[in-house]
Amino acid sequence: MKRRILTFSAGLAATLSATTALADGVTLRTLMEDVPETRIVESLLPEFEANTGIKVEIEKVGYGDMHDKLVAQLVGGQSSYNLLTVDFLWAGEFPAAGWLQELGPYVDESKFDLSAFIPSTLDLLGRTDDALYLIPMYNYSMGLIYRKDMLEDAALKSAYEAKFNKPLAMPQTLDDYVALAKFIKAEGKVNGAAMQGQRGDPNSMEFSNYLFASGGEYLNADGSVALDSDAGRKALELYKDAINNAAQTGALSATLDDTLRLMCAGDSFSMVTYWWMLPQLDDATACPAVAGKVDMAVMPGGHGESGGWGWGIPANVSDEEKEAAWTFITWVQSHDVEVQRALQGHAPVRADVFDDPAVLAKYPFYARAKDIVASGKSFPVFTYSPQYEDVLGTQLSLAASNEVDVPTAITAAATGLQELLAK
Repeated sequence: MKRRILTFSAGLAATLSATTALADGVTLRTLMEDVPETRIVESLLPEFEANTGIKVEIEKVGYGDMHDKLVAQLVGGQSSYNLLTVDFLWAGEFPAAGWLQELGPYVDESKFDLSAFIPSTLDLLGRTDDALYLIPMYNYSMGLIYRKDMLEDAALKSAYEAKFNKPLAMPQTLDDYVALAKFIKAEGKVNGAAMQGQRGDPNSMEFSNYLFASGGEYLNADGSVALDSDAGRKALELYKDAINNAAQTGALSATLDDTLRLMCAGDSFSMVTYWWMLPQLDDATACPAVAGKVDMAVMPGGHGESGGWGWGIPANVSDEEKEAAWTFITWVQSHDVEVQRALQGHAPVRADVFDDPAVLAKYPFYARAKDIVASGKSFPVFTYSPQYEDVLGTQLSLAASNEVDVPTAITAAATGLQELLAK
C-alpha cells in the first residue's frame, strides 16, 4: 500500500479527507488510562472520523490494569489494539520485545515534523539516532508547586531573615529549598512539604527530582550506572532530611493523592509534583483555601523528573491498520489539534503549543510549564524500569526510616540498577 503524504496546516481537514478511501472500513481500537487527558482526546474524535472515515474506539481502564492487558495482545498473533498508548516506563521493554512498529519510515514518507516537539519528550520515550518507536502524546514532568503568599508573609519573612541572615525568597538550590521547608514546618503554621514517600513509584519519582536537582544522574552517557556518587548521596541525605523534618506526619506511606489533599486544604507550603496539578489547586471551587495563592517553578537546582506517554503502533497488525494508526497519530499530535486539547487542559509536548497565544491567554502559567518540561530528566528507561522502581523505592524507604544509612542505600540502589540492566 502506498503511504499517504500528510501535511498539517490550515488545510488539515482537506488533507485528511483525501485518505478516507484508503482507510475505508478501518476501526482503530486503543487502550487508554481513565484520566482527563483521555477524555479530552475522546471529545475530538468526531472531527477525526468525519475527516478520514476512520473510526476510533477507546477502552478506558485504570493504570494498574494497562500493562498486562497490552502485553497479552502484543505477544499474540494479532493484537486487538491497533493503536497504542505507552507509558515511558514501558518504552524500553516494548521495543526490546519486538512489539512496536519502527516509525522512522512513516515520519520520513509523511514528512511529519518532529522538530516541533520539545526534545526531552522524545528522548524520554527512547528516541535514538537509529530508531523511533513512539511519538510523544502528553507529559507529566515534575516541578515545585508552592504557596506564593507565604513567601510574602511578614511574620515569616522577619523570622526567616533573623534565622538565616538573608531575605526570604524563592529557593534556587535544593539545599535552600529543604532548609526553607524545614523552617516553615518548625514555625508551626503548616507542613513545609507535602511528600509522597510510599515505597515504589511514589517515592522513586519524588526522589528522582532530588537526584537531578543535586546534579546527580542514574546513568552516565555511556549507559554505565552513575547513581553511587557524591551527588546521589547528597540527594538522598536531603530527601531523608525533608521527609523527616519538613513533611507531614505519615509521609513515608503517603501517595500523590495524599499530597494533593494536603495542598488543597492549605496544610502545606509546597509539593514536588506534576506541573499540571497547578490548575487543580488554583480552582476556587475545588480548593478555596489556596486558590489564587499557588504558583510553580522548575525544581530548585534546575532539573526535575520527567514523565510522559507516547503513541505507538503494534507490530502484529495489518499494514492497513498501521496506516490508519499513523494517520491518527499525525492528526492528534498536529499543532492545531494539540492546541484544541491544550485549551481543555492537555499537557502539551510541542513547543509551539506552549507558545500559542490562545493557550497562553487561557493558561499563562504554561510559559513556566514549558521550562519544567524542557529541563526535565528521565528515570532510567529500559526493559525493567517498573521493577527498578521497586528496587529503588525499597532503599529510599529504608534510608528515610533510618533502617540503613544513606551510603548503604545508594550503593544497594545502584547495584540493583546494574543487575537489572545486565539481565
